Amino acid sequence: MQEIVLQAPGKNALATDSMARTLAALRAASPAPLLLRGAGDAFSAGLNLKEVTGLDRDGMERFLTLLEDLVATLFAYPGPTVACVGGHAIAGGCVLALCCDHRIAGADPAIRIGLNEVALGVPFPPRTLAAVVHRVPPRSRDEVLLGAELHGPDAALRLGLIDEVSADPLARGRARLTLLASHPAGAYAATKTALRAALVAASAEHTRRLRDEIVPAWCAPEARARLAEALRPRR
Repeated sequence: MQEIVLQAPGKNALATDSMARTLAALRAASPAPLLLRGAGDAFSAGLNLKEVTGLDRDGMERFLTLLEDLVATLFAYPGPTVACVGGHAIAGGCVLALCCDHRIAGADPAIRIGLNEVALGVPFPPRTLAAVVHRVPPRSRDEVLLGAELHGPDAALRLGLIDEVSADPLARGRARLTLLASHPAGAYAATKTALRAALVAASAEHTRRLRDEIVPAWCAPEARARLAEALRPRR
């Protein structure tokens, strides 16, 4: 059993260096059962917007390609994965939680979980969207993706963003991972691969869409303005 801890400034924000570290850790851990959690009082508050707002077009393409690789690797990870969401899981942080096989949130009503990309004015990269669409239940997909709100643990459970709420998500997460790891590893990996791998496999079409559609949208002045606004302290 392996544990990967998301640890970075800005409530474990996903920057180039932290994403690269996490991706390398995933590849090194595979296919061992894996628990993913955040350091401190957050899971991950999403992408590091300070970095994102300073990227030129080429830098943005590299950044989003790295995000896509991280999401795809976690989503298709062959062993059992459990997310321990002990604090905020927002935007890209919520995506990483969704990519895990089982997701347990803390019971603190102040925790916020959700996908607010539409509210920020940026479209999902294609492989990331494929993973999200697979994991968010059809009954709540429009509410989660188009509503673009952040939810407390009970609402996140209702919407299918998490699987359970626990007063001790870390202990519960480890117990759940032990149960999933009790299944024959070969059968688990084969079934999971059949369910997920093709959905997020890199393709020429994904690369084209990211380069020609997604990156320009993220670099557009109106998107940059919304992302910069999100960085401003709230009174």
